[in-house]
Amino acid sequence: MRAAAKRAVAPLDHAGLLSVVEALWAAPVFERRLAAALALEARPDLLEPTDLDSIERLIRDSRTWALVDVLAGGVVGRLLLRHPASADELDRWAIDDDFWVRRSALLALLKPMKQAGLPLDRFLRYADAMLDEKEFFIRKAIGWVLREEGARRPAEVAAWLRTRTHRASGVTMREAVKHLPAGDRDALMAAHKGRRSLS
Repeated sequence: MRAAAKRAVAPLDHAGLLSVVEALWAAPVFERRLAAALALEARPDLLEPTDLDSIERLIRDSRTWALVDVLAGGVVGRLLLRHPASADELDRWAIDDDFWVRRSALLALLKPMKQAGLPLDRFLRYADAMLDEKEFFIRKAIGWVLREEGARRPAEVAAWLRTRTHRASGVTMREAVKHLPAGDRDALMAAHKGRRSLS
């Protein structure tokens, strides 16, 4: 589907891309909506900060990680690589009532942190505010991003986790420590288990 979407939208301009996306999205059929998300992902060069409102609407309509994660990481993440100042819009997303929008605020930062060296500060601020949430898809997203950044910035991730092992869920911790050095990984998981058993 990704290859087919890429071929289909290759000749389009901005208006044409959005028209195709809206036509595909109009029917509440998963495969059509995935094709729409993949079409946006295939042409990050056409997207502008003004398109964030439309992408947010699609995220709200998605109601499943299989669409949300493409739109957040694949589409918004690529848009932020071209327009870094647009990350300010994620401050609103990070406190939205819709947990899929909050998840998107976290995942949209993955590519800018990985490919452009964006500091962890914004993500860690969002993650700290969401760390006590019970929603699995938030817990998993925090762990996922920490896991990826742990491979690149292990000392920073380990230091942040060290003072939060009592708050982080098991799924967050298990994901977050995967790429950390063995000593840090073992110490953090031991602290997590010890503090959780006392609570």
